[in-house]
Amino acid sequence: MSKDKKRMDEGILVCVYYGPNGERLIQRGCKIAQVFDCPLYILTVDRKPFEELDAEKSYYITKWKRLAEENDADAFILKDNEERPIYKVIAAVAREKRITQIIIGHTPHSRWAQITKESIVNSLIREIPFVDIHIISVARHLKDPDSNYEKGVRAYLAKEGADHHLIFKHTKDVLYEGIFFKEIGTDFNNGIFKFNKDKKTLQVKVIDDIIKDFTNVELVTNDVEKDNAF
Repeated sequence: MSKDKKRMDEGILVCVYYGPNGERLIQRGCKIAQVFDCPLYILTVDRKPFEELDAEKSYYITKWKRLAEENDADAFILKDNEERPIYKVIAAVAREKRITQIIIGHTPHSRWAQITKESIVNSLIREIPFVDIHIISVARHLKDPDSNYEKGVRAYLAKEGADHHLIFKHTKDVLYEGIFFKEIGTDFNNGIFKFNKDKKTLQVKVIDDIIKDFTNVELVTNDVEKDNAF
């Protein structure tokens, strides 16, 4: 996956969690790694075992792996079934990989926003005092699916006539795989389908199981959207 790096006295670790801003954090880490010409690692942590992760989390993990390969990262690291505090996991990986710089994201209402509180950061600094920690303020670009949509489930798109139809079983006719977020309060399959196309993540509108076109839907409400960051 990775090419030979000239400098081994530097190492970058990007910590991502489920949400749209992980790609931005990875890009930031890539730029720093390119400047130093040093190893780059991407880390995500989950308390559940990998086999118990839902469709949405599995989607992001697949995306992080792809981004790691595309950006010539040395490794994508998934620490699942973890009972240790998050900072302990990050510190352990940092020691193992000889990391000198860590990149983590912060949003005001992140589920893991506690990682950026002073006490947690201080714990991380005490664990690995000679590592530079970059706390990146990330933009929010997606409305929280939990507030207006049901929990995401794995789904597929198959071409039928001029339209694409949403289905929930993989068949030979499937063209795309992704996550479907059903609108709360509807008896029909109306909502948002999120998937990768041509190396880009798209969100398209689903009306009664049908996707008329691939126009990307920006779900923005009062500047409060979804991101789950470290």
